[in-house]
Amino acid sequence: MNKEEKIKIVGDLTDKLTESKNIYFTDISGLNAEQTSNLRRMCFDQGVVLSVVKNTLLKKAMDASDKDFSNFDELLKGNTTLMISETANAPAKVIKKFLTKTKLDKPSLKGGHVEESVYMGHEQLDILVNLKSKEELIGDLMLLLQSPIKNLISSLGSAKQNITGILKSLEDNPKKIEKAPAAEASAAEAPAAEAPAAEAPAAEAPAAEAPAAEAPAAEAEGSDNEDVIEK
Repeated sequence: MNKEEKIKIVGDLTDKLTESKNIYFTDISGLNAEQTSNLRRMCFDQGVVLSVVKNTLLKKAMDASDKDFSNFDELLKGNTTLMISETANAPAKVIKKFLTKTKLDKPSLKGGHVEESVYMGHEQLDILVNLKSKEELIGDLMLLLQSPIKNLISSLGSAKQNITGILKSLEDNPKKIEKAPAAEASAAEAPAAEAPAAEAPAAEAPAAEAPAAEAPAAEAEGSDNEDVIEK
């Protein structure tokens, strides 16, 4: 490999490191040709680009990148294979699936620069498998925000149905509504009709006693006149 070829490789690597959001540093040493081919096929199916690189060239590309890869300098030992994807957890899922299927210990995860966060060591693999992208997190957040609105709309719809049902019931039974006030009016007037009957006897009592009081007075006067004439 001449100098020009190295410069081109470093330039390509620098562009990949700068433009890619999800970069995995892995080790696939020990895999035979067939196993490596199967791994590449799995990566292709999941939209993951797999590249075996030289540590010296990768180090130059990392230094030339706008991102900070200083934490990964210590990983540039032995075999280094990059796995790059637009989906945050796609490379982690490929590694997990391959290890489960083959019962091998490679590929192993050295580290990852994923969604602007740093992950170091193979023990981070399960965390990365369950990692969601920013787009997925935004989608989950939108669903959470929409839930109260949907509940409110549902409640308003139920209230509208209840009011409509009440109005419909009143519309279907107008006679019951009209009869109710008439019955109450009759009940309210009944006591007023009985009041005069109770007062009548009290008014007649004085009229019956008046003549009896005047009669003796007339007789007394008559007796006095008769006595005067006789004398």
